[in-house]
Amino acid sequence: MRRSIRVGSRESPLALWQTEWVLGNLKTVYPHISFEIVPVKTKGDELAALPLPAIGDKGLFTRELESALLAREIDFAVHSLKDVPGELLPGLTLRTTGERADHRDALVSRLGLSLAELPRGARVGTSSLRRAAQLLHLRPDLDIVPLRGNLATRLNKLDSENLDGIVLAAAGLSRLGRTERVTEYLSVSVCLPAAGQGTLAAECRADDAETLSLLAAVRHVPTELAAAAERTLLARMGGGCRAPLAALAVWERGELFLSALAASADGRRLARAAAGAAVAAPPAAEELGERVAAELAARGGAAILAGEKRERI
Repeated sequence: MRRSIRVGSRESPLALWQTEWVLGNLKTVYPHISFEIVPVKTKGDELAALPLPAIGDKGLFTRELESALLAREIDFAVHSLKDVPGELLPGLTLRTTGERADHRDALVSRLGLSLAELPRGARVGTSSLRRAAQLLHLRPDLDIVPLRGNLATRLNKLDSENLDGIVLAAAGLSRLGRTERVTEYLSVSVCLPAAGQGTLAAECRADDAETLSLLAAVRHVPTELAAAAERTLLARMGGGCRAPLAALAVWERGELFLSALAASADGRRLARAAAGAAVAAPPAAEELGERVAAELAARGGAAILAGEKRERI
């Protein structure tokens, strides 16, 4: 096995923390291997001042890393799985790395108020169409404010932009030691997370058997199977990582239970579907994702997402 591995990562503090965490786990298994982090600036990072819908939703935080992989400038890249589009570029593959962290979204309120306690017309910041749609479905009176930047920037904007609250991924707050800012962890019945939220993954070349063997050392099979179900649904529904589409697979009494949601950006239209199955290998997880995707589409999810795509063109 190679003595040195080049690992691509976005430059944000959270992305670098996540990459270091994956490498820390790998180093316990392969102490003789040297890992070099190669920072890569993505389109989503370079255009941080623009709302996400204005710059598209396919590969905003992954495409430059994928280009580096295909050019053999790096051996693998570490991603937050929720940022990875449902379909990868040809020649690339994904492997989850470690156990999933908290999958929930979290409200950080300036005055310490819960979502139910926020006053009518409260200004709530989020960069996610998925979060905005579900918040508006529950609270159509809210004023949703586009919010970009790394985690520290978004926390600072809570005060500097006179927001009543912001919604962030609980996993990111936990990884950077900022859970003291959480006012309320949102129930999945209120805000179903993005496919892959809380999960880290490594992307590498599909023909790189050596790197694939290395990454197998940090597999967590239950997380891998849950991710397979969620990402199959994401791909079948044609949703980008920024679409108003949510999916969560959890283990309940030995079965994998997948819930999914599609919504219009204004929260007025919403479709849900869910199913469970005994899952022991990726093909069964993928079949579950196919089944729930078909049910979600039949319940109006496909029409809702198609309408949202037309609105953004």
